[in-house]
Amino acid sequence: MTVDPISLEVFKNLFAAVAEEMGVTLQRASFSPNIRERLDFSCAVFDAQARMVAQAAHIPVHLGSMPASVEYALREFDTLASGDVIILNDPYHGGTHLPDITMVSPVFVEGIVKFFVASRAHHADVGGMSPGSLPLSTELYQEGIIIPPIKLIEAGKRNTGVLGLITANSRAPEERLGDLEAQLAAQRVGERRLLAMVAEHAETRVSEHAAALLDYSRRMTEAVITAIPDGGYIFEDAMEGDGQREFHIPIKVTLRVTGSQMTVDFTGSAPQVAGNINAVEAIVRSATWYCVRLLAEDDVPVNHGCFAPVSVITPPHSLLNPDFPAAVAVGNTETGQRVVDAVLGALAQALPGRIPAASQGSMNNFTLGGNFNGRAFVYYETIAGGHGAGAAGDGLSGRHSHMTNTRNTPVEALEYTLPVRVVEYSLREGSGGAGKHTGGAGVRRVYEFLAPATMTINSERRIYSPYGLEGGAAGETGKNTIIRNDQQVQKVGGKFTGSVQAGDKVVIETPGGGGWGSHH
Repeated sequence: MTVDPISLEVFKNLFAAVAEEMGVTLQRASFSPNIRERLDFSCAVFDAQARMVAQAAHIPVHLGSMPASVEYALREFDTLASGDVIILNDPYHGGTHLPDITMVSPVFVEGIVKFFVASRAHHADVGGMSPGSLPLSTELYQEGIIIPPIKLIEAGKRNTGVLGLITANSRAPEERLGDLEAQLAAQRVGERRLLAMVAEHAETRVSEHAAALLDYSRRMTEAVITAIPDGGYIFEDAMEGDGQREFHIPIKVTLRVTGSQMTVDFTGSAPQVAGNINAVEAIVRSATWYCVRLLAEDDVPVNHGCFAPVSVITPPHSLLNPDFPAAVAVGNTETGQRVVDAVLGALAQALPGRIPAASQGSMNNFTLGGNFNGRAFVYYETIAGGHGAGAAGDGLSGRHSHMTNTRNTPVEALEYTLPVRVVEYSLREGSGGAGKHTGGAGVRRVYEFLAPATMTINSERRIYSPYGLEGGAAGETGKNTIIRNDQQVQKVGGKFTGSVQAGDKVVIETPGGGGWGSHH
């Protein structure tokens, strides 16, 4: 049996279709607006060695971190049976942050595990000290229920106790149950599709092509790295606060290119902090691989092979490799974005003209919850901003960038589900950095509360602007404001948690992208 370019292309699409169909199932069966509308989930297919073979084009931050989940699931269980589904969210055991719940299922062919399918979805609430489970925490225990790798389904038999334990720890147990059932449905679809593929093409041929795809992606990525001039490139950016206080928290990267290999070393970055912006290693790897992936042509399949030529070094006890039980709630969302800014900043030195200026550099996480008419409500969304401009033209306005890659939540979906009204949703004209090409504009989103609630904002780039490149100006920083119903205006920092009353408005203005090139 041989692999040829045509069969490779066919199998590339077959594997990707499995992951895509899992994603469609998860979206359509889910209950929460975050999964159904924003598409905050990812699905992937792995080989027997837990190497990612294919991934639906979902969320970049999940790409490099889902393999860690599969590895931990395998490490934890010596024996797996057909029909098993392992569930986990522990950031120190293959997760990213607690709201991201991962499911992993083995796929057996003639009694032997030949593949795995996995799904990861961001659940709007998993407990913890504030609604939405992205609190201004100082330890992991404050962020919600911690699920180590555990069998939710064992040999086809559901562990209703585990399911009950997870839902009992959420402020919206019915929504959790609905979303978890949707994930289980996606797992079953993935398993069925892979088995159908094996039935049609024979396991040896399917596995042979899986291995060939990894090899192909590795070679393509090596070619991308070979095109970068050999040398060392250094860039430093910073976070501006950890939710406990505002201070300068550097992220430093040294990128070394030697032939077809790249080392990305974060030595010199800040030590771990007290607050919630520590990022586990899997996130840093994801963000780094994502940047390298951006350099490749579109048709390189995203799989384990892409990651092989790139080694990532994160110093222990640091912001980018913290010790358990350091708080990590928004290390995923905020610190992951800054890692991208730093790595792209270094790549801009290596490949001048190829790399765009900094995008908004925050996910502007907004979580809220309370009780209304005797029912609990809880909600999470991230808010788009400006893209950095590049050599090819202006940055996009009001779009998610880099590690988010979600949709914007439609106002209707939010108002239909919650006692909240969106009274303004507009572009912040002029917030993009000036230059030969202008950065994209951020957005202004104004929420009016119709019932008392607790809300939390986790945002960045409220002090340090998204950088411009090649002489372009920086983008404008974001702003967070509360207008109380007595018209008192309260300016709040990048990270804030507090109560709002009916009639209060929360105004979130997101950063603009950096400009590119100087005006001539």
